[in-house]
Amino acid sequence: MSKTYEFTPEGVADAVYDAIRHCATHPRADVLAGFEQALQDEDQPRGCTVLEQLLENARIGHEDGVPICQDTGTTWVRLEVGRQLSVPGNILDLVDDAVARAYADGKLRMSVLRDALLDRTNTTNNTPAFSEVALVPGNGVTLHVMLKGGGSDNASRVVMLAPGAGPEGVRKVVLDCVREKAANACPPLIVGVGVGGTFDRVAGMAKHALLRPVGSPAASPEAAAFEAELLEAVNGTGIGPGALGGSCTALAVHVETGPCHIAALPVAVNMGCSAMRYASIQIIPNTAKEA
Repeated sequence: MSKTYEFTPEGVADAVYDAIRHCATHPRADVLAGFEQALQDEDQPRGCTVLEQLLENARIGHEDGVPICQDTGTTWVRLEVGRQLSVPGNILDLVDDAVARAYADGKLRMSVLRDALLDRTNTTNNTPAFSEVALVPGNGVTLHVMLKGGGSDNASRVVMLAPGAGPEGVRKVVLDCVREKAANACPPLIVGVGVGGTFDRVAGMAKHALLRPVGSPAASPEAAAFEAELLEAVNGTGIGPGALGGSCTALAVHVETGPCHIAALPVAVNMGCSAMRYASIQIIPNTAKEA
């Protein structure tokens, strides 16, 4: 995706539309590289077969322009705006229209219901998108778009640990979740882990952790070491590609941490499936004025 987009409702909507069409048929380059490395390292024949099929599936999706997974997901949109810029109040107004057009034009499966409890009828256009605006340091604008399948989100959880549980408690939450749920999330996975914040914030941290490219460690040496420890433990479960056994249950474990209350240790796990569909786009803030 080499097109440029302006920081206007129309520009953001165009970027969302293009990202959906691209993500549905193209796995992330870092995920494909992870598959290729895993194939070299995998010592179980069935695991190798699954990885070969995933790479072939990606090739077909790219060449034929067809979805790489039948579950084309919900659309998660995160617009990160530098604090030095002013944010138009209507910046996300056209996102739902862009989502509806992208799913219709791409012939993608519509999976969104009107109300989880009271009206489980399909909206027929895969809206609403699940969108948010976040203020970040600087004066840049970045749009993140993820197509998140139901199976991987269903395999996630939030746990409020006692503060004394410490790193070992976090490790147990992650491994318990992987052992119980990974098979339903289409491994090999990217496992996003959030630690900190509050009950409502920690799940967002775990999902945001999925955005980091496979192979890129956390910023702090301590967090990077904890990620490496978790990845080794997750792959030590032997669940393997396609949950058919093997040494690659996950391509990466990404951990985001933050402050929390003295009486709390919030932990969230959000799994990204083998069809990890995500794009990050730089938006040109030429219509935004410095605050």
